[in-house]
Amino acid sequence: MDAQPVAATIKGGGFLIQPSDPQHTFTPEDLNEEQHMIIQMCNEFLEKDVLPFLVEIDDKKEGLMPSLLDKAGELGLLGAAFPEQYGGLGKDFVTATLINECLGGGHSFAVAMAAHNGIGSLPILYFGTAAQKEKYIPKLASGEMKGAYALTEPGSGSDALGARTTATLSADGNSYAINGQKIWITNAGFADVFTVFAKIDGDKFSAFIVDRNTPGLSFGEEEHKMGIKGSSTRQLFFENCVVPKENLLGEIGKGHVIAFNILNIGRLKLCAAASGGAKQALKISIAYAKTREQFKTPIANFGAIQHKLAEMAIRIFAADTTLYRTADWIDLKEKELASDGKHDNALLGAAEEYAIECAMLKVLGSETLDYVVDEGVQIHGGNGFSDEYGISRSYRDSRINRIFEGTNEINRLLTLDMYLKRAMKGRINITGPAMGIQKELMSVPDFSSDDAPFAAEQKVVENFKKAILMCAGAAAQKLMMKLESEQEILMNIADMLIDTFQAESMLLRTMKMKTNNNDNADLAMDATRTFIYDAADRINHAGKAAINAFAEGDDQRIMLMGLKRFTKSDNFNTKDARRRIAAKLIEKGDYFF
Repeated sequence: MDAQPVAATIKGGGFLIQPSDPQHTFTPEDLNEEQHMIIQMCNEFLEKDVLPFLVEIDDKKEGLMPSLLDKAGELGLLGAAFPEQYGGLGKDFVTATLINECLGGGHSFAVAMAAHNGIGSLPILYFGTAAQKEKYIPKLASGEMKGAYALTEPGSGSDALGARTTATLSADGNSYAINGQKIWITNAGFADVFTVFAKIDGDKFSAFIVDRNTPGLSFGEEEHKMGIKGSSTRQLFFENCVVPKENLLGEIGKGHVIAFNILNIGRLKLCAAASGGAKQALKISIAYAKTREQFKTPIANFGAIQHKLAEMAIRIFAADTTLYRTADWIDLKEKELASDGKHDNALLGAAEEYAIECAMLKVLGSETLDYVVDEGVQIHGGNGFSDEYGISRSYRDSRINRIFEGTNEINRLLTLDMYLKRAMKGRINITGPAMGIQKELMSVPDFSSDDAPFAAEQKVVENFKKAILMCAGAAAQKLMMKLESEQEILMNIADMLIDTFQAESMLLRTMKMKTNNNDNADLAMDATRTFIYDAADRINHAGKAAINAFAEGDDQRIMLMGLKRFTKSDNFNTKDARRRIAAKLIEKGDYFF
């Protein structure tokens, strides 16, 4: 790829074709003093009001979850990102992301709060009329009212637009009668207000604000779930549920705009909560490894356990780094859109710009948490299977995250789908770089080396991008419109993208830490090099699976040779790197980056 100028911000999806500058990349080290105070407040709230009562929360003790949301509201945590004119604190998107991360270790409480703060409130905040906002948002910000979101139906999961719930305008034109059923509605047991999706005239997918006490609205019993047992989850039944026409949310037939735009933010914030949950699970696992003795020594002294602890930390470092890089992009884009005065919903426009990154974050965040809690159980051995140890709850609670906010399969497919559609519309130029890679495949490889700091790692990451462009470009050229039905190929390439996005983000953060003489810069380099070394194999494997699925003959042979070239990395002693990271984890007793 030809050298391009480095920009302070990257367009959505642009990280694949445009270089980034470490000093213009936001990292957790850039959090300001106020944000660190918020971290402390969230930690104290969890330690005092949530974690000691996890059993009672899981048992759904009457009134406990609403009371915790009330306390969060008193601290300003519910309305932190809401505008001040509606009773919020008006904090920026990075701060809102930070709150989600910090409270992500709160198990079922984190789910209830995220549902209230996000999908339970944002549709009204961003699509409501002035009267609707005045009526609901101040009370949602304070916690006086609790919010919920009713989209999923028995026959529509990933196919949200396949909903069958209907809304019929009354003869006098003053109200709508809603009929249908919704399932898996978080906070349904106590929510005061619901954003409900229904089809007007059987085909105009629209949204409505429905108050809990509306006649015709009834509720099923609490669902018995594998995990997040303390989260209220019920069905909603609508039988001639009459809502005034003033409660129509947004435009008739534009419900999908609300649903899909809110999901972009939800996906990023799910990654944030997953990161917080992963840090909590790692802390529990370190403490256990330091106190559990086998063969007359703490198991933390064993290399196999140190490998697990270090790899947990490496994956959290990758997710955390990629999360805040993206959150800052969205924050900057939101401010840019707001400044021109042409956008009523600047944050939604910013989140849409980075919808590709949000989809990837949802996948990598949820799968990082799943890895961490699984290894946490393994470190605990047989005790990990007992409810007496908190890691078992972490394991059960984690699993839903790969289903929430669109399954991980859907988000992988969306990642490539959005790239290809944006390329067709001219929003992002991946065609030119992809053609450049094809020419490079026919040329003599560049065997030169650069001894400058980080040059080797930068070259490897750049080659990862070439591997993606080669596979995606050739697949699109070969299969054209048929590519969208080749889901396995799309998911292979999405996995290559997700690993590359994390690898580059980690490298940029590490370079910045090194420049700023951060105490943990050397360990960050260990984490980054280990991740890149392992990612090279994963990207090679995914690339081969994709190429073998659509290419044959000379084309296949040339691309496989190119893939081997583009996924080559220098030998690196990952064992010692992990041991160094594990030593710091054990010393501190917690995640330290």
